[in-house]
Amino acid sequence: MTLASCSVFDGGSTGTTSVSVFHLHVGDCLVTPKKIQAQLTTVQQVPCTTPHTLEVYALVRDHGGSTFPTAEALDTFANASCLDRFASYVGVPYRESSLFFTYLLPSVRSWAAGDRTVVCLAETTGRPLRQSVKGSKL
Repeated sequence: MTLASCSVFDGGSTGTTSVSVFHLHVGDCLVTPKKIQAQLTTVQQVPCTTPHTLEVYALVRDHGGSTFPTAEALDTFANASCLDRFASYVGVPYRESSLFFTYLLPSVRSWAAGDRTVVCLAETTGRPLRQSVKGSKL
């Protein structure tokens, strides 16, 4: 998977669990990777009561063909899909929220293996979160 963007927060890692990006679920809270990487295979999951900066709020399947799409097409799909799902999870429209969103995209290699899932992530670039953003209206 490819990380579309990333913040610079270096979260504390108490109670972290290394999780494959292919096994993420809606509601998982994550610590921003300490090292900026173009491709991720694992991320650090924490309980949502532990300081974190990211939370999975949607998993969206791109029903594109077998050929890996252009970076622009995949980015456009991810932006639109994640934006469409933001308000129903957080409880306020994106423009009214203090949160941002980012996403993980399938890589060329994972696409060839059948991965078509975009992972939508709510993100704070300010103080770390200590609760889920689901219905929080943040």
